[in-house]
Amino acid sequence: QVQLVESGGGLVQPGGSLRLSCAASGRTFSAYAMGWFRQIPGKEREFVAGISWSGGSTAYADSVKGRFTISRDNAKNTMSLQMNSLKPEDTYVYYCAAAVSFRAVVPTNRWNYDYWGQGTEVTVSS
Repeated sequence: QVQLVESGGGLVQPGGSLRLSCAASGRTFSAYAMGWFRQIPGKEREFVAGISWSGGSTAYADSVKGRFTISRDNAKNTMSLQMNSLKPEDTYVYYCAAAVSFRAVVPTNRWNYDYWGQGTEVTVSS
């Protein structure tokens, strides 16, 4: 079992920045890959970014490349998503997720993720 809790969402103006955090507990944090997804009501949850167990491999959706940075601190059992140059179209509920069957490979399909946090809302608006 893995428990995940996101924090850091909120309201930000276009062009601004936010940093999301995900705190994990349960299984050994350094044993699996992690990811961030986002969703708005009525639409499918979409992949944003993912990171391997060591942080050595990362993956990003094309829509966020160059603006978002994913990282993890295995000593603190946390993962973060630094979001810069935010746009109104980045307005979503953001979820962190754990893919316990993956370690060095970063899955981008939501069906490969086994555990999810409750989500944190990000609104980009002036």
